[in-house]
Amino acid sequence: MKTITITKSAGFCFGVRRALQLAEQTASANKKVYMLGEIVHNPRVVNDIKKTGVIKINELRPQHNGILLIRAHGAPRETYKKAEKLGYTIIDATCPMVKEIHSIAREYEQKKFKIIIIGDKKHDEVIGIKGNLETEPIIIAKKKEITPKAFYRVSKAAVVVQSTQNIDKVLDIVEKLEKHIKKVVFCNTICLPTRLKQQEIQELPATQDMMIIIGAKSSANTKRLYELSKKINPNTYWVNSKTDIRKSWFKNKQKIGIGAGASTPEYIIKEIASYIRSI
Repeated sequence: MKTITITKSAGFCFGVRRALQLAEQTASANKKVYMLGEIVHNPRVVNDIKKTGVIKINELRPQHNGILLIRAHGAPRETYKKAEKLGYTIIDATCPMVKEIHSIAREYEQKKFKIIIIGDKKHDEVIGIKGNLETEPIIIAKKKEITPKAFYRVSKAAVVVQSTQNIDKVLDIVEKLEKHIKKVVFCNTICLPTRLKQQEIQELPATQDMMIIIGAKSSANTKRLYELSKKINPNTYWVNSKTDIRKSWFKNKQKIGIGAGASTPEYIIKEIASYIRSI
């Protein structure tokens, strides 16, 4: 008989849940609610929000009495300024923990530290952190990007981290940075929900016959959970819905662990767990 163990932290984090609640509340009270891009990296959640009446746009245009919803990942300051100039009222659903990263980075920038962001260059959160600074930060995704040439003019630096990064990889990068920069202040801005998720995924896979990690392929934090689990348990699979699941995975597998990214709703986790029980 199969046993299914779901990590306690699986699914929505506080920041995503807050953003979705703000989106739903705003849409129910107003007719013209707009959002630049997707509220979170999950197509089914994006579709759920679309049904509430929130309109996804790719660029800001003049708008009378329109409301712009800032997503959980945050946005550059220029987005706020441009939106206000074009007539939008802003509802800010940026995760408070991401707002804290903006604050920390600006604080050290004012103290004349070079700001280094550890994260994915094209990720919305990193773009938002960069866009809240006056000076150009250095963005690093991998240790191999650190070269003496890139840092020979930097004497002191403050390091902040995209909130969903893997702490082990981050510490490796910081250790290498310290070899090239005289003074490095490391601010561990990986958020608590991410730390809890990663801690559970470093423990559960070793006790299971296989692992299922649930989340969209566009979700950075889900990708990291998958990578962590796969390293511990090779029988780890990344799915976004029950249609991604193959019955052959479960042959001779009795103990099945489930983890899920921060933008994965509870109903998808329940749906997949129920489907696995039926196999």
